[in-house]
Order: sequence, then structure tokens, then C-alpha cells
Amino acid sequence: MAIFLPEATQTSTESLTPRQIVAELDKYVIGQTAAKRAVAIALRNRMRRQKLSPELAEEIAPKNILMIGPTGVGKTEIARRLARLAQSPFVKVEASKFTEVGYVGRDVESMVRDLVELGIDMVREERLEEVRSKAAANAEDRLLDLLLPPTRPVAPDEDAIAARDQHQRTRDRFREQLRAGQLDGRIVEVDARDKSFPSLEIIAGSSIEEVDINLKDMLPGLFQGKTKKRRMKVPEALEYLTQEEETKLIDMDSVARTAVERVEQAGIIFIDEIDKISGREGSHGPDVSREGVQRDILPIVEGTTVNTKYGMVKTDHILFIAAGAFHVSKPSDLIPELQGRFPIRVELEALGRDEFVRILTEPRSALVKQYMALMDTEGISLTFTDGAIHKIADFATRVNERTENIGARRLHTVMEKLLDEISFEGPDLADKQVTIDDEYVEKMLADIVKNEDLSRYIL
Repeated sequence: MAIFLPEATQTSTESLTPRQIVAELDKYVIGQTAAKRAVAIALRNRMRRQKLSPELAEEIAPKNILMIGPTGVGKTEIARRLARLAQSPFVKVEASKFTEVGYVGRDVESMVRDLVELGIDMVREERLEEVRSKAAANAEDRLLDLLLPPTRPVAPDEDAIAARDQHQRTRDRFREQLRAGQLDGRIVEVDARDKSFPSLEIIAGSSIEEVDINLKDMLPGLFQGKTKKRRMKVPEALEYLTQEEETKLIDMDSVARTAVERVEQAGIIFIDEIDKISGREGSHGPDVSREGVQRDILPIVEGTTVNTKYGMVKTDHILFIAAGAFHVSKPSDLIPELQGRFPIRVELEALGRDEFVRILTEPRSALVKQYMALMDTEGISLTFTDGAIHKIADFATRVNERTENIGARRLHTVMEKLLDEISFEGPDLADKQVTIDDEYVEKMLADIVKNEDLSRYIL
């Protein structure tokens, strides 16, 4: 059976065992071993399925995952990093978005259409890499034609041959000057396509995708765009012509077919805040609309066919990861049919002081490393002592306990307040060596943390 993931990731992803997948996720997300194990097994099973015969593979449905845990503990980050690891099309949607009156123009099928659009972008980028060098060469030739128009054909005698040789030598000199940047100040006229889109009034009740398809069928000339002469400098012209050549060299029909296939076999949809649409059957008020949204989402998760502008897309083998805090409701409050479509349940633990210390220092893009890099752009060498990091984690934990527990997101607000003065005064500081120790943390944050009312507003 064909492998549906990109060529670049076939070897790397297939060679990763579930243990190695967890190790990769550990580089970005602290703790939450149970959730990492669940998504690692789901990804590995997807790779196993692609090695089976087509008949058997079609019968194996993905084991969708329900993540249960408070906000700010890494639910979204785990799913996002998994998708990057597998280079799968990935989209995140908020379930509560579909509870609005009339869906505010968004129906549940829009999540699949968004996923297809992302798949198209991914495949197009891969094809662009393949044709980039050829497109650059073609654009260079077109630009040389503008800078040095070709000679008019004459009778094939000795003078004509000499003229052609002279023209070719001149063209080669221009090419060298172009590559050396010596022609960057010159202006050329390029036939540029006018990308202005005709203003249209969308009929209420119709999806934009359907309107778009119908209009293109009825009025093909209206969407082609007209060309007009544009004066631009050589570097801008070269960039524009390169984009045009890339578009010509890419077969968009092939891109669409590949993207739809990849979405069907390797797509991941992350449904956040699913607890916001859970409600007991027979409830009154907004819970009725919530249950209606659950019933609308059910066929998508169960496996259906969605009409998109790139063709029909089957959702049978898309992996769905749902997440919610479930503070007020419970997973059992979801309708039974939807519960059954998320057979793997993982509970994520709330983060404490020790996890905050690790979050500040261990991940590849740890918060402390981010601020050090930002200050380094101003020539400031920012360093944090171990005592300062433990103190920051301690303050963040206390604020979470006394106000609302927003998990690791609290570290962002604490760090911003802590470095407020340095960020503002940074460019004007005479001493570019700045050390953040526990005394500085105490001075900047202690009063705010002690005053509970103040910390609610500031931290």
C-alpha cells in the first residue's frame, strides 16, 4: 500500500518507535507521559496501517483520543508537535465556535475544508522546492529578454551569425551583472496580472465554497484577472517573474489530488473545548444547542464525505484528538455515540512548582531562552540564576493556587512583569550585563503576589 506521508518523513517517522516519539515530544512538552504515550501509539498505528493490504487497511479505523485536563497543561502543544513530527496536515478548532446562533457562517464541515486548505499549502510548498531552481532560471531568462530584447531574425549569412554571437556575448555579460547585483537600480516594465477580485454579495444560507465553485463555472473570464504594465526595479521584477514561473511549473490538479489523499490518510483534527458542548440530554436552554452541535460533529468523527472545492474528502481515517478541562461537566455528559468515537482517554495532570522550573529551562524553546535571545538583539547579555528561576516558579504556583489556575500560561504573565523595566530600558542601558537573581525577582514581584486583588489584574 502507498505511503501517504511526504517522502522526506517516511524514513524518519517510520523508524521512530513509540518510545522515541515520546522522547521527541519531551523536547518541547514537560511531563504528561500518559498523553504522550497515547499519541505516540496513535501515530505508530497509523504507520503500521499503511503497511497492510488495502482491503484490511480500509477496515482499521483510527483510535481517536480524548484529553482531559485543566487549561495550560500542554494538550494543544502535544497534538501540534505530533503533527509537526509526522508532517501531517493539522488544524485546531474550538468546539464552542459551533454553538453560536446560526453557527455565524461556520458549520462543522468547515474544519475539514480548513484541513484540506492546509494540505494544499503543504503539498504546494513541497512541489515549489522541486521546481524552484528551474523557475529561477526561467525567470532570469525572461528578465534578460526585458533588459536586452532579442535581435530580429535576418538572412543566415556571415553578418547574421556574427550579430547573433555578439548578442549572445552581450546577454552573457548582462547575466553576470544581474547575478552580481549591478543591475538592481534599473527599472523594467513587466506584464503583471491584476489580482483585484470582483466585489460579490454572498447569498445568505450558501457556503462560500459552493458560491465560489458556481461562479467560476458560470463566469470563467471574470476570475482570470487582466494584465497591465507595471514598472518595477530589477530585484522586484525577478521575484515576481520567479513566482509566475513557479505557478506555471506546478500542476495544481496533481497538488489537489495529493493533498486530498494526504488529508484523508494522515490528517489530524484537534477539537478543543469539547467540554463546552457537553450537556445532559433533555436539558433546557443553551444545552440543547450544545447537544445539536455534538450530533453535527458525530458524522465527521464517525466517517463521512465532505464536499470541498478540491473534491470529495472522506473523514474515515482522519485522526481526531479532542480536549477539554471538564471542570463543570464530565466526559460521560457527551452523547453516547460521540463518547464511543473517542476510545482512548488520557488525563493530564495539573502543573506544579517543579514542572514550572523544568518548563522555564528544559525545552528547546524554553521561556528563559526566548527572553535571553530577545535581549541579545539589543546587545544585552541576560542571565538567570538558579535561585531566580525557582523563585519565578514559586510565584507562578502561588498565583495559580490563589486565583485561577491557568497552568504554564501564568509563567508568561509573570515573566513579562518581571522583565518589564529591562525590556523598556534595554536600548539605553549603559551596563549590558544583566543578571536576574532571586533578590531582583522578589523586588519586582513580591508586592504584587502578596496583594491578591492586584495579582488578579496584573498576573
